[in-house]
Amino acid sequence: MLDKEQVISIIDAMGLGDFSQATIRDIQALSRQIEAETGEEVIHLEMGVPGLQPSEIALKAEAEALKNGCATIYPPNGGIPRIKQAASDFVKAFIGVDIAPEGCVPTTGSMQGTFATFTALHHAFAGTTKDTVLLIQPGFPVQTTQCDVIGLKHEALDIYNYRGDDLIAKLEEIVSTGTICGIVYSNPNNPSWVCFTEDELKGIGRIATQYDILVLEDLAYFAMDFRRDLSHPFQAPFQATVARYTDNYVLWVSASKAFSYAGQRIGVTCISNELFHRAFAPLKEKFGVGTFGDFFVGRLMYTLSSGTTHSVQHAMAALMEAAVKGEYNFLDDVKEYGRRAKFMKDVLLANGFYLVYDNDMGAPLADGFYFTVQYPGMNDLQLTRELMTCGIAVFPLDTMGSTQQGVRICTSFFRREQEQLFTERIKQFHKEHHGR
Repeated sequence: MLDKEQVISIIDAMGLGDFSQATIRDIQALSRQIEAETGEEVIHLEMGVPGLQPSEIALKAEAEALKNGCATIYPPNGGIPRIKQAASDFVKAFIGVDIAPEGCVPTTGSMQGTFATFTALHHAFAGTTKDTVLLIQPGFPVQTTQCDVIGLKHEALDIYNYRGDDLIAKLEEIVSTGTICGIVYSNPNNPSWVCFTEDELKGIGRIATQYDILVLEDLAYFAMDFRRDLSHPFQAPFQATVARYTDNYVLWVSASKAFSYAGQRIGVTCISNELFHRAFAPLKEKFGVGTFGDFFVGRLMYTLSSGTTHSVQHAMAALMEAAVKGEYNFLDDVKEYGRRAKFMKDVLLANGFYLVYDNDMGAPLADGFYFTVQYPGMNDLQLTRELMTCGIAVFPLDTMGSTQQGVRICTSFFRREQEQLFTERIKQFHKEHHGR
């Protein structure tokens, strides 16, 4: 075990205090410093960074694209034709909806896609009462920061006490004020791993249409609800989506998690056919480009980065093409995250911990990339600090918009050879804190 006094000294030296202002990067930096100064291994469960090797399909396609000279040519702002068609086909094959290639825009990771979409909303609804996005929480904290950077107002709703009909009723209550321009959520959810049901998505879609707002669906963990086999192209079941129930939507599909291609920074923003061609007077008046899609491509993608790195577009296109043809089951590898989650849950629950977001409309949660836990008698900041002194790095929920106490566990960096060490440290933690 680590020397706790030494760890506390390192924490204090970094000025993180009670962790209430610590970012994920702060905690990662702290855990690395602890490793450096103590010589002991820290089990990294704080970072939502993929830990699996990417497919050779992507590596080969990107290498070939570079060899063929793509590095000397600017890519189109809206993406090369290959990835636009591949993304359109992929959405049809695995989501079951039709989005034209023109509406499938590659971005430098979904991060750029979300930033551009929030910016588009900010300008499309300028001069109206709809100046606020509603973030369904807990969620990815960077999206809140993006809104702040843009100057887009935001509100939050923690789904802990709102699921099913209660969720739809609460959303309608908030939206009916007339100030909301968009609803944002991830599905599966980061960090709780709950997944919206078809009935919930249908209700969200109805609200979007009735109140003329946009739904922004973050599919960063595409098809990773492992309770159902979503890996077969053009066969039900499909990835759950609001896109079946409204035309007012934008989907963000990322290569980072499902394709283990995070380092190359690519995602695809998929804009519904109707929204892509919808005209907004504020866009026309201020930018001379009236339609949402033309503004997104011709003004936002142009000014943000002049498109997405040329070679990586070929990589993601190749992955999508192979998946659509049934030649590449992209979920086979990432199911490892589910195995890791089950192992860690079993150890934690056997040693006094409990799940915070503990069920999905009465059904057990899927085992996947994230889950949330708490230990009796502690708040989330105390638990984060105490686990760190045991050499386990996690992330507190209150920084992710949750009203609940607990921490997020990420499975991505957890290795088989750490299982015994993890078990020993959690048992020791429980022994020291049980009954306090």
